[in-house]
Amino acid sequence: MNALGRLGEPEDIANAAELIVSDIARWLTGQTIRANGGFN
Repeated sequence: MNALGRLGEPEDIANAAELIVSDIARWLTGQTIRANGGFN
């Protein structure tokens, strides 16, 4: 079980992808972004 206590939805992944390609993330380089709800 992950930290959020629910299964991920397609919208959760879409939101993460939208962040990565947005201008907000323009200074992110070489990062690993895990869209896993806090599951390690």
